[in-house]
Amino acid sequence: MDNMPDRTTYNREIHHRRSIRLKGYDYSLAGAYFVTVCTWNKECLFGEIVDGEMRMNEYGRVVQDCWDAIPRHFRNVLLDAFVVMPNHVHGILVCTGTDGSHPDRRGAACCARTINRRVPANVIPGSLGAIVRSFKSAATRRINVLRCAPGVPVWQRNYYEQVVRDDSEMHRVREYFTGNPAGWLEDEENPVHFVGATVRSPLP
Repeated sequence: MDNMPDRTTYNREIHHRRSIRLKGYDYSLAGAYFVTVCTWNKECLFGEIVDGEMRMNEYGRVVQDCWDAIPRHFRNVLLDAFVVMPNHVHGILVCTGTDGSHPDRRGAACCARTINRRVPANVIPGSLGAIVRSFKSAATRRINVLRCAPGVPVWQRNYYEQVVRDDSEMHRVREYFTGNPAGWLEDEENPVHFVGATVRSPLP
């Protein structure tokens, strides 16, 4: 896909994190999804980048643990590449679908299919929305226990996703993950790009 970045090129379409959900697409269907979740107010909560490498703190390690635990709670999910950044995470989730079908673990293509009814993804059991919501909730609970701050938000309300349609796109997304820490200075989510600016509100 033309708007998918490689590991070295800054690409506004990805770094701006705009939602590109497919209208009418059923996110409970089998397929691979590139997911981005940002922290509340873009706070660098999970660690720092040192010499081009991510150094996770205890909160970052909690996030990693919660992501790794997703298949234990959702049997229809396989995990692919994942990276924790100071104030956001990127991950690839491969959903095997509610019908028991199993796409290639490497992320073989799943073309968009339309549905006649519109159901919020986060209320469909096993859907992408339900999976991400569960991950965010688990990480929030554990992080707030560690910092003795019950009820304090950890994440922005929404998340961003893109359907990964084929192995070529999967390769480019993985390369992007690999190069993400090294490209932190150019990443639009880096606070140096909005110091002094009004912090954007969480997405509705």
